[in-house]
Amino acid sequence: MVELQRQYLSLRNKICLLIKQSKNLNQLKQIHGQILTTSSHFHYRDRHFLISRLLFFIALSNSSSVSYATEIFHCIENPNLAMYNIMIRAYASKINGQDYFSDAHPHQAFNIYKQMLYNGISPDFLTFPFLLKECTRNLAVGAGSSVHGHVVQLGVCTNLFVRNSLISYYSGCGCVNSARKVFDEMSNRDVVSWNSMIIGYLRSGGLDEALDLFKEMKYNGNVITWNSIITGFVQGGRPKEALEFFHEMQCLGNDNGISKIRPDKVTIASVLSACAYLGAIDYGKWVHSYLRRSGLECDMVIGTALVDMYGKCGCIERAYEVFREMPEKDTLAWTAMISVFALHGFGKEAFDMFKEMEAEGVKPNHVTFVGLLSACAHCGLVNMGRWCLKAMKSIYSIQPQVHHYACMVDILGRAGFFEEAEELIRNMPMEPDVFVWGALLGGCQMHGNVQLGEKIAQHLIELDPRNHAFYVNLCDVYAKAGRYTDAKRVRASMNEQGIKKEIPGCSMIEVNGVLHEFSVTGSTNVVMEELTGVLTALSNELKIKGNLH
Repeated sequence: MVELQRQYLSLRNKICLLIKQSKNLNQLKQIHGQILTTSSHFHYRDRHFLISRLLFFIALSNSSSVSYATEIFHCIENPNLAMYNIMIRAYASKINGQDYFSDAHPHQAFNIYKQMLYNGISPDFLTFPFLLKECTRNLAVGAGSSVHGHVVQLGVCTNLFVRNSLISYYSGCGCVNSARKVFDEMSNRDVVSWNSMIIGYLRSGGLDEALDLFKEMKYNGNVITWNSIITGFVQGGRPKEALEFFHEMQCLGNDNGISKIRPDKVTIASVLSACAYLGAIDYGKWVHSYLRRSGLECDMVIGTALVDMYGKCGCIERAYEVFREMPEKDTLAWTAMISVFALHGFGKEAFDMFKEMEAEGVKPNHVTFVGLLSACAHCGLVNMGRWCLKAMKSIYSIQPQVHHYACMVDILGRAGFFEEAEELIRNMPMEPDVFVWGALLGGCQMHGNVQLGEKIAQHLIELDPRNHAFYVNLCDVYAKAGRYTDAKRVRASMNEQGIKKEIPGCSMIEVNGVLHEFSVTGSTNVVMEELTGVLTALSNELKIKGNLH
């Protein structure tokens, strides 16, 4: 009897090892068959253990199949908590494109959860994070609040894993105040708690709130913390501060002077985006050289970011060199190079690149056509623009979005084809936004079409009465037509309503890798008196030379 038990234990361990070493679904199915044929030899607990291990790998491994896992789960008599947790996790983790389609079963994780409660099995701290993940993915605020209620009711609200999941859920659903309440009630926080709250603020546009939290914990943060704040400030329109964070990140060292937190590929990509935004070419070149020195792999993401940075900083040849040096190129990389040519008015080169992209078998996306349409606008390629808009649907099965129509209206407006532009706007499948009307207004300003320009500007003012730009555009239309009385009337109306430019105009210059910002309200990082003195001296010298001639 003892020898027989030893043999069964050995068989159980061998099956566990086979499950762990399996490389594809077919192998797992064969192991499943082996378990079924030998199940009578195993004790009930051993059968449950083997099925649970098999279920885990079939539901969650790289060769997973949620549909097959579901079949197994429904055949199990009295599934235990571990099995329920596996299935809840599987349904919450899978996305469209695999064998399980979440659109067809959007609430399957909750159905399993309800079944578990009905069968008298109490959830634990591993159950709730994946339920909350499902709520976040579906933006199910009501369901998530109910889950939070269950968390409190069942007494697992003090668990750190669950608390962090609640913060991520509320932040992901846009309820950042609720997330902050959970965060503030935590007596014990780890780096995940801080990162989740910081990311929540950044996603909701609360950059200053995120920065306050970052300052509290940055010396205890990890690379995710630093990447979040850098990326968040780049995307939030404050790239200069993002570069300052990057510099501080590099200076953060331990007692041996070695950096505690090394920038990774995400950091570099975000910093390059900041350089592109600011036109900081010297800083961008330094980051490129840092990338080589650090030994970080220059993958497609980094390569694409370099192409974008060099292109937006005006170094077209360098952008092209980086692009050609990339061993592999995806749609984003090709689109970046096309957009660089478009930005600088190289329409022919943009379309040549597009043809080469097609020849390589890379499919364009909607951003690719934004680049091509922009190239048409900058180069006056009206017919090519018409072809792009038509080809998107007929050849590439890409439905044009509102920004594509805005580009096409811009092309037609610049060429003076106002009737065609108006007809295109009338036939748009969606409501035209301010960018579409603004593109047509730009054409009116260029060609002096006062009647249409006046009508569009007034329509834009009706859409957004507090936007100063529309009033300024209307004034410009009147001024170019010599209707100065009307221009004064519009400016007087702006003054009466208190409409003015909220953010003062500014410009930046890079000197020795340091960015200096100039604004009409002054600048804090340059000595304005010295600059004024230099400008005055130059002005006087020009006047003297002018008098001599």
